[in-house]
Amino acid sequence: MNIADAARLYRMGDGVTGLRLALEDPLRAPEVVRDIALSLGGGFYVSDWTRNHANFFQSIELTKGMMFVILLIIVGVAAFNIVSTLVMIVKEKQGDIALLRTLGAPSSSILGTFAIQGVLIGLVGTAAGAVLGVVLARNVESIVRRIESIFDVQFMDAQVYFMTDLPAHVEWLDVVRVCSVAFALCALATLYPAWRASRTQPAEALRHD
Repeated sequence: MNIADAARLYRMGDGVTGLRLALEDPLRAPEVVRDIALSLGGGFYVSDWTRNHANFFQSIELTKGMMFVILLIIVGVAAFNIVSTLVMIVKEKQGDIALLRTLGAPSSSILGTFAIQGVLIGLVGTAAGAVLGVVLARNVESIVRRIESIFDVQFMDAQVYFMTDLPAHVEWLDVVRVCSVAFALCALATLYPAWRASRTQPAEALRHD
C-alpha cells in the first residue's frame, strides 16, 4: 500500500507508526539495524528478523551442534567397523600372509596391500554417502511431504516454527569438508590392521597348518 493512502486510511496525517526495510541481502539485517539505531540517536524501537525470532534460530543452532556430534559418532562407528573388518580379514588370511612372507614378500608390501584395501573401502563409502546425501538434500521437501501424507503427521507446525517447509541448500564447501574428514578417518583406521598384517610371523602362522 502506498504510504499516503495508508496515512489517510488510519487518519494519521503525516505521521507513521513505523517503517519496515527490505534488504537485498537479509543476512546484513543486524548490521543495518545497528547503523540505523546509532543514526537515530535513541528514542525509537529498532529490531530485525534475527531478533524477532531469536528462539527459533537458537534452536536451529543447537540442532546444528547436535547434528555435528551425531555425525562424528556415525563416522567413528564407521571407522571402527573398518578396523574390525580388516582385523578379521588379517586373522583369516594369516596363512596366506605367511606364505607370501616365506616367498620373500617384504613387510612393506603386506602393509601396503591392506592399507590400499582399507582406503578403497573408505573411498567407496565416502563417495556413496556424499551422492546419497546430496540427492536427499535436494529433494528433502518433496520427501518430507510424501512422508507427512503417508503417515498423516506434520513435522513443521507453522504455529511453532513460523513456517511449514524447511528448504535445503547444498553447500558444496561443507560437503567437501565432511567427505575429506570422513575419508581421512577411514584411511587412518586402516593403519593398525595393516600394521598387524605386516608383523605376521610365518613360523607362528603356519605352525598349525
